[in-house]
Amino acid sequence: MAGEKSKTPADSSVESRYLVMPHHANQYGTAFGGAIVAWMDMVGSMAAQKHCGKEVVTAAIDSLSFDEPIYIGDHVVIKAAVNYVGRTSMEVGVHVYRHSPTEDKEVQAMTAFITFVALDKNKKPTPAGRLVPKTADEKQQYEFAKLHVQARKKLMKKS
Repeated sequence: MAGEKSKTPADSSVESRYLVMPHHANQYGTAFGGAIVAWMDMVGSMAAQKHCGKEVVTAAIDSLSFDEPIYIGDHVVIKAAVNYVGRTSMEVGVHVYRHSPTEDKEVQAMTAFITFVALDKNKKPTPAGRLVPKTADEKQQYEFAKLHVQARKKLMKKS
């Protein structure tokens, strides 16, 4: 779109921290996956909004992987950034790290790719704006996300 400002993935990046409390966990002392996914969705939506400057809705959560358990008392560090933009949709990479404050150790615990759609004032899909990756890592994430989006579209056509 004419006059539209391009943004980089770094421009949309968001980081947030949470403390896992007993009500976030099961009887074994590990965090409920659903609680962490809700936080991921929230932080991911903030990154998408930061990119497009509009209201967004979650369209899909893909490739959700649980790599490490998160325990009561751990800090959950969630980092999100827009990796790819279609016309109205944005794929946001969301990474969750378990930080143990007693050991001062941080490990990646979860990853997901969440698709958000930008909405106009009438709650209809609207252009999300251009994404221009600058760094080598941003360019690699962009290409990976582009392939991921194409594969998801192809799979949806088949089903």
